[in-house]
Amino acid sequence: MMHLNFVSACVLVGVTVVVHAGGLAALLRTLIISNALLLTHFWPIAWLLVRLAVALILIHLAEIAVWGLFYLWTGCLPDAESAFYFSGVTYTTLGYGDLVLPKPWRMLGPVEGLTGILMCGLSTGLFVAVLGRVIGSKLRGEPSEYC
Repeated sequence: MMHLNFVSACVLVGVTVVVHAGGLAALLRTLIISNALLLTHFWPIAWLLVRLAVALILIHLAEIAVWGLFYLWTGCLPDAESAFYFSGVTYTTLGYGDLVLPKPWRMLGPVEGLTGILMCGLSTGLFVAVLGRVIGSKLRGEPSEYC
């Protein structure tokens, strides 16, 4: 059973990273292609950041769903609501503790939490890079590539 849990954890981490990498690649491609408008005013920049935040949250929700579906599929949690709730609380490291995995599977919780921390860090890095690029181009008086 321990080998199955380890393999499951590795596969889930791999799928999560692939989903995140694909999502970030799609976002970057969209940001690079959409350079038709110049960002020089508050509202276009604010709108860019809102869209970016929503897109990143959707990527994270997809990753939470991957883990939740696994918990549901393996019978670790009794229903979809419990599986997705537990996955969201664990991925975001809130860790309320009102739901727990069965003893044979409980090491998946910390692995999901660590994976969530890493994926949130990557999202933060992208957010900061985009904002830095917009602010940097404004400070240098250059047109921004992102719109």
